[in-house]
Amino acid sequence: MQTPEEFLNANGFVTAAETDRQQLIGLFLSEMEKGLKGEESSLMMIPTYVGVDGKIPQGSSAAVLDAGGTNFRGAIVSIPPAISDKQNQPMPGTKGEVDNEAFYNAFAAEVKRLEGKATVKKLGWCFSYPAEATPTLDAKLVRWTKNIQASGVVGQLIGEELLKRTGGTEIAIVNDTVATLLAAKATEGDKTYSSYLGFILGTGTNTAYVEKNANILKLKGVDPEGSMIINAESGGFNKLARSTFDVAADAKTGNPGFNFLEKMIAGGYLGGIGLEIYKAAAKAGLFSAKATAALGGLGALETMDFDNFCAAFKKEGRDNVLDTIFADTDDAKMARRLGLPVFERAAVLTAIHLAAFCIKSGEGVDPAAPIAICADGSTWYKTRAVPFADLVKKELDDMLVKRRNISYEITPQVDDAPMVGAAIAAML
Repeated sequence: MQTPEEFLNANGFVTAAETDRQQLIGLFLSEMEKGLKGEESSLMMIPTYVGVDGKIPQGSSAAVLDAGGTNFRGAIVSIPPAISDKQNQPMPGTKGEVDNEAFYNAFAAEVKRLEGKATVKKLGWCFSYPAEATPTLDAKLVRWTKNIQASGVVGQLIGEELLKRTGGTEIAIVNDTVATLLAAKATEGDKTYSSYLGFILGTGTNTAYVEKNANILKLKGVDPEGSMIINAESGGFNKLARSTFDVAADAKTGNPGFNFLEKMIAGGYLGGIGLEIYKAAAKAGLFSAKATAALGGLGALETMDFDNFCAAFKKEGRDNVLDTIFADTDDAKMARRLGLPVFERAAVLTAIHLAAFCIKSGEGVDPAAPIAICADGSTWYKTRAVPFADLVKKELDDMLVKRRNISYEITPQVDDAPMVGAAIAAML
């Protein structure tokens, strides 16, 4: 019988130990360059027109909206980071089709509720649906996700439309990854950072970094001496060796053939990979007859259950189907040896692409002014199977500090980072 390692290798699964870090960094940098030139690339490299220059005025506050799921929030965000007057409510369009007036009026009512409570005039809005950024810091909605039904809003400049209904004149709209990058400035204090990365690793993933305008060749008419945040849409990176399990899991997603990196590191997909590994291993005779029969009836596997099982962690009040299927000690040992490499690989791939963005920024050459990496998301903070953030840091220390003399710092966690970042966008 094959060992778990032999089985994974035979199916094209490249483990963390076998991953060529330097080759993948090179491929990532190449895709970034192509995206900045407007050439065909798996990385969209979207200019945001948002800069990071200047100090945040301490003691200032901004009214903020945050929309990106089935609920939206409004609040007042103060610096140093503090949130008050926060209120959650359903995102318009979650319970059926709404027209434009109903959509914008829901947000206008929230702006009205917060009126007069902030020190800065400009409204900050974290809007985390696919949208095209504009030089005026507005956003043109490209399409809805998460089953939002407000078809008339597609193609509109949402900031402009909202301001028509509030009587306001200034707005700054950013997505959640850009906002997370900006939230790093809230941790700055008396420190000096040479540049910033925003990284989200939850159900999905994305990265934003600061690029010199002179390198954004697809963008015309901007100050070549300046810089701006680029929303890389990094989950789309596709220059990766995929195993038969990755291919099979991808085929069962809603967008097969896209977002290869996201599907190898993000929480929305790791359970699917684990299921494909276990079912294939059962067919190969790696489990007992009882476990093999039980796996045959398993139609889906949530990442939380996959993670908790590999960590030998039993969540109170939650039954884990894998604890039942792999009740036999030998089956459980085999299943964990097959599952842990999925999480280890995810950590290494996370580090590789963060390293590529740090290198591309051209900063971090002075240890006194490192690159700030602000990370957010459930997979980053809550993975149990491996010490995820620690593994990423160990890899970054080798790829950046040891090999390239590039200094970086993973900032302390910023609570409500998207809201904090949206407020900073309004202040800067």
